[in-house]
Amino acid sequence: MRCFCCSTSSYEHCCAPFISGTDSPQTAEQLMRSRFTAYAIKQYDYVRDTYSEEKRQGITSENLESSASGAHWFALKVHTSTHSKPSSDTVEFTAYYFENKHLFQLHETSRFIVEGRLWRYHDGTLHDDCGKIKYGRNLPCLCGNNKKFKQCCATKVR
Repeated sequence: MRCFCCSTSSYEHCCAPFISGTDSPQTAEQLMRSRFTAYAIKQYDYVRDTYSEEKRQGITSENLESSASGAHWFALKVHTSTHSKPSSDTVEFTAYYFENKHLFQLHETSRFIVEGRLWRYHDGTLHDDCGKIKYGRNLPCLCGNNKKFKQCCATKVR
């Protein structure tokens, strides 16, 4: 099965080792992809645990689950990953999800830091194009698998 983060790898060889705790992301982009996958498969403990120590204060898995209820995350596009310092990085991405049978996008530039040799999500800046979007049914699917949207991820909203 292809990974939920829309990489070309299988879930077992991409994000599963990070979410299961058998391995740790070696880059900020790997962490960002695994956090998206954790949202897609509702692994909120992993999402909480991958926040920076400063930002993790007061965040619970229950809060994350509550804020994500109703959202079905299905596709991710990574635009850029900028390695600015050995201990920090930024990743710009767009994540797509369905909520109440409508299509939405979250476009963010996220900042990641290294704490105790592990990459952690610190904060992010949302772009102005976040929110409900229209996408043609006959356009290529947002997940990048070369099918039409109506024959691929659009079926997940039904």
